[in-house]
Amino acid sequence: MARARIEDAAGSAAVGEVRAALVADETAPRPVTAMAVRWLLQVLADGEPGATVEVRVPPFGAVQFREGLSHTRGTPPNVVETDAATFVRLATGDLSWQEARAGALVSASGSRADLTGYVPIAWHRG
Repeated sequence: MARARIEDAAGSAAVGEVRAALVADETAPRPVTAMAVRWLLQVLADGEPGATVEVRVPPFGAVQFREGLSHTRGTPPNVVETDAATFVRLATGDLSWQEARAGALVSASGSRADLTGYVPIAWHRG
């Protein structure tokens, strides 16, 4: 069964709300944060199909993306994991991959677990 897709307008609006909360040093409501993270993960996977790298943002979601050797069972060899606020900041360009790595804000294991060139995530920001 296919996972329900988040409409771009709703996802983009949720991202905007989470970003505004982060700028104000606040936390967006959990359902809004969940939608923003899931939508950004959806856009990431749509833009670069594959299953070489898994991006995890617990407890909201995970996707596999990037062409190359596919992984189907157990823990994938290339995993990036971070919290929701960091992921939104990375995905929107408010934080660079290098800054996130230097600040130990992400865990990245495996030779291809590098989001350079994939964040910020490109989408139409209507």
